[in-house]
Amino acid sequence: MFDEKTLQIQAISGHSGSVPGKGVQREVEVCKLMDTTTCIGCKACEVACLEWNDLPFQETTFDNTYQTMPETKWNFWQLIKFNEHEREDGSLMWLMRKDQCMHCADPGCLRACPAEGAIVQYANGIVDFQQDKCIGCQMCVSGCPFDIPKFNQTTKKVYKCTLCSDRVGQGLEPACIKACPTGCLQFGTKKEMLEVANHRSEQLRENGHPNAGTWDPESVGGTHVIYVLHDATKPELYGGLPANPRIPIVYTWWKFLLKPISLATVALGAIGMVVHYVAYGGKPIQPEPPKKEDEANGNR
Repeated sequence: MFDEKTLQIQAISGHSGSVPGKGVQREVEVCKLMDTTTCIGCKACEVACLEWNDLPFQETTFDNTYQTMPETKWNFWQLIKFNEHEREDGSLMWLMRKDQCMHCADPGCLRACPAEGAIVQYANGIVDFQQDKCIGCQMCVSGCPFDIPKFNQTTKKVYKCTLCSDRVGQGLEPACIKACPTGCLQFGTKKEMLEVANHRSEQLRENGHPNAGTWDPESVGGTHVIYVLHDATKPELYGGLPANPRIPIVYTWWKFLLKPISLATVALGAIGMVVHYVAYGGKPIQPEPPKKEDEANGNR
């Protein structure tokens, strides 16, 4: 297992230069694994998340399922999604999945955010929001391929799951992992969790689930929240889990094309100002306007 004592910054939003180091840590990527085949939908993870992060409770919404509410909220970061699925033989089964931030290796939220330091990606893979530096532009909301960051109209800030970076930074597991009674949630290094997930998927294939597999999409560089699915060929059945999530292309353009162009435009503008000053000089001094006393005495 991992032994994390500090968190080292790997990337921050709105910052193009080198990233300042923070502490010393082992080169290890952490990962949360959810085995959807053993989840019982008890929602202990939801409650543990609320309590540990001191999030205010809100009224739940009944939509004819066991789901707490339709989607995650700014103050509700973990949500068990329920889907009543009909098998080929006509029988029904619940497909349940914990929806939350996936902590992508290539996070679209960080790419999109223009505020320096508002989003931090640690070397262990955790993507964390720093609300004191958030400017409330909501670019991270549109940059996320999973529709996870949520805006608070009162504070004008954006919030999401932190993967309990405060706990992990002290060598502890996330609160939701601690609360899970069935062991369907596990936490460790990315390598360990992939081994566990692949072994479990093999067991499922040997026991009547030929399409069982591990969800860890390469389209975002992999994620630090992965799933074991009964049917990995149809992840959308598990609460809309995308098979091939992609960061909106506009943010790829911003990083590799639009951002350099905008910087070049600013540089050309500055050069133009210097050239104009050299050629024409500064703005001539304007005479002072007549005083009101002179106008009253008829001195125009």
